[in-house]
Amino acid sequence: MPSPTTLLAFAAAAAALVLVPGPNLLYIISRGISQGRRSALASTAGVASATAVFVVLTALGLTAVISSSVVAFTVVKYAGVAYLVFLAVRELRSRGRFKLETPPPVSGRRAFADAFLVGITNPKVALFFLAFFPQFIHPADGAVASQALVLGTVFVVIGVTFDSLYALSAGAIGAWLARRPRVMRRSHLVSGTVYLALGGAALLTGGPQRA
Repeated sequence: MPSPTTLLAFAAAAAALVLVPGPNLLYIISRGISQGRRSALASTAGVASATAVFVVLTALGLTAVISSSVVAFTVVKYAGVAYLVFLAVRELRSRGRFKLETPPPVSGRRAFADAFLVGITNPKVALFFLAFFPQFIHPADGAVASQALVLGTVFVVIGVTFDSLYALSAGAIGAWLARRPRVMRRSHLVSGTVYLALGGAALLTGGPQRA
């Protein structure tokens, strides 16, 4: 079980990541603008379900790695740091690329299925989780799978909470973004800074150790 300090740090990092405008968030907002709150909330559920699948896969994968050796886990941890830094550099060098698009009208069930498909077919999410989660997992604190599942649950809950708020306020948020195109163009600066901060913090924590 992650310590309270670890949970708090993870929750803060997860909230920062969720708040940064990204493809999933803009997809949900687009649904809300064009088709209403019900469709946006169904899309939120679809995205969350896909995220939950990746959480379980991440927990199983990290368990297999740590069962092999602590050295292997350390390699994965610092490979994750390198990937986070890579994401930071890529975002900071980009010029912003997200746009609000109006999807075709669909039923709530179809909105859920479409959102789930969008989320589950994005391999970058799995890669990101494998980079992000090890920075908050300490083998000395117990079973790696349990820690990953707890952290994953926190991540999903935070994501659903904020995404639901965005879904309910999609019309107002969409209008606000439309009047402020610079916000979209500069969102990469925020996300790049978040990734860089995560990578830097992970480097300062040191490698995992056995109890």
